[in-house]
Amino acid sequence: QVQLVESGGGLVQAGGSLRLSCAVSGRPFSTYAMAWFRQVSGSEREFVATIGTTGDFTNIADSVKGRFTISRDNAKNTMYLQMNSLKSDDTAVYYCAARLAWATSEWWNYEYWGQGTQVTVSS
Repeated sequence: QVQLVESGGGLVQAGGSLRLSCAVSGRPFSTYAMAWFRQVSGSEREFVATIGTTGDFTNIADSVKGRFTISRDNAKNTMYLQMNSLKSDDTAVYYCAARLAWATSEWWNYEYWGQGTQVTVSS
């Protein structure tokens, strides 16, 4: 059984930073492509960033490019999302997701999900 657990969310002022973590247990972490998505209540789930199994490939949504960085540490079974220059529009529940294939930006292609962590940016 695969489990994904996010942490690191919270309340931050606009312009501040947060780092989200996603710890994965179960099947070897290095076999999963990973991604971050976010969702505001009443809206569709939005792609944020994805990373391939080795970390060599990344794709970042245009809305956060230049501010957010995705990374992974396969030795620690953990993925990260470094979020800088946060804006009020970044307020959402952030989810990590995993799939046993290549990295992709479509949420419906991901098989495993965490429970989500709330990020609130105050202006």
